[in-house]
Amino acid sequence: MTEVKLHGVLLSPYVYRVIWALKLKGVPYEFVAEDLSNKSDLLLKYNPVYKKIPVLVHGEKPVSESMVILEYIEEMWPQNPSLMPNDPYDRALARFWIKFIEDKVRTTTLAIPFINIFFSNLFIYLRFRLDHENKELHPLNPQLLSLLLELGS
Repeated sequence: MTEVKLHGVLLSPYVYRVIWALKLKGVPYEFVAEDLSNKSDLLLKYNPVYKKIPVLVHGEKPVSESMVILEYIEEMWPQNPSLMPNDPYDRALARFWIKFIEDKVRTTTLAIPFINIFFSNLFIYLRFRLDHENKELHPLNPQLLSLLLELGS
């Protein structure tokens, strides 16, 4: 399997979004902690335009911007669980709430873990609530609850 690395900081809601997606997909990765006050040469190399995190590097090919990374993850590893609902209307609804929450997180000055975990990852909750076709991934499924608790810790 090609090596996957994620460059970021653990307090970023955008990094958490990618971490959760990788874990839900079962994709092994290496986390590369970045110091945003002293950006590494690798971060500047992999994201020369915005010089921001997160950056996913898959086989030396960098992908930037969390929503673009999520789309890449979904297309690269299409196995279940899917990150978005199957129904087009439900996907549109999930995208609406993702955008709404992104705008709220950007405008807030509170960078507390609760906001990072809850708001930036609402899409995962919506995905499970809206995907009526896959009963195994119902939010009350003990395996899913266990995974969500593990991811939140």
